[in-house]
Amino acid sequence: MNPNLVDFWPYLILVLAGFLPNEVWRVLGLMLARGLDEDSEILVWVRALATAVLAGVIGKLILFPSGALTTIPVQVRIAAAGLGLLAFFLARRSVFAGVAVGEAVLIAGALAFSP
Repeated sequence: MNPNLVDFWPYLILVLAGFLPNEVWRVLGLMLARGLDEDSEILVWVRALATAVLAGVIGKLILFPSGALTTIPVQVRIAAAGLGLLAFFLARRSVFAGVAVGEAVLIAGALAFSP
């Protein structure tokens, strides 16, 4: 076997075990959601639940980080989240702008406060 191809087996496993099973559920969800009213009570509840779960995960990452994130001071993590949220709203609800600004602040803070 080509030695260059041997280096790519982790990516193949990642696609087979991570990406493809997720895509099956996404396509199934799209097929089942056709014709549903966007403003129905159940979908409003589902959106609220998804938002609450995401907020919980973000809060956990900020307040109780693991791995390399523990080396960044909590004030920097809170500032990154706050400035990312501000950028999201200032850029007309652009998720890309919010994530980019938050990540830039996090990286700058990590560089500034690295031991």
